[in-house]
Amino acid sequence: MNRPRIPEKLRQLPQRKPKEQPKAPPTAPAPPAENKELLAQRDRLLEKFTVMQADLGGAFYEMAIRDHVRLDVLTRKAAELQRVDAELLAVERLLEIERADAAGLCGSCGSPYGAADRFCPQCGNSLVPAKAAA
Repeated sequence: MNRPRIPEKLRQLPQRKPKEQPKAPPTAPAPPAENKELLAQRDRLLEKFTVMQADLGGAFYEMAIRDHVRLDVLTRKAAELQRVDAELLAVERLLEIERADAAGLCGSCGSPYGAADRFCPQCGNSLVPAKAAA
């Protein structure tokens, strides 16, 4: 096989310099280990919540198309979904408080609350002492 000859002029052309790769944007500092655990827990709970929510909707749909809705089954599934939702809310609240510095923990349920909160965001317990409220 004969290869085509490259003219001498073309062989003497200056070589192209490879384009510089754009610099990667600076990455945010890694969150502390405590945050990583909370973030992982939140991700697990969020995935579990999503699956359970779809399961509850699917169960209702299947019951409805068969005209055999069992409220006891749906209520049980909804109660479990509500429990996971409350747990997810607590973890998200902890993450939020870590970012904004917590004012304290509720004496009733132990949930963290912010400086401007007058009532516990989790259980609704009054955070203002009785003497200060009067």
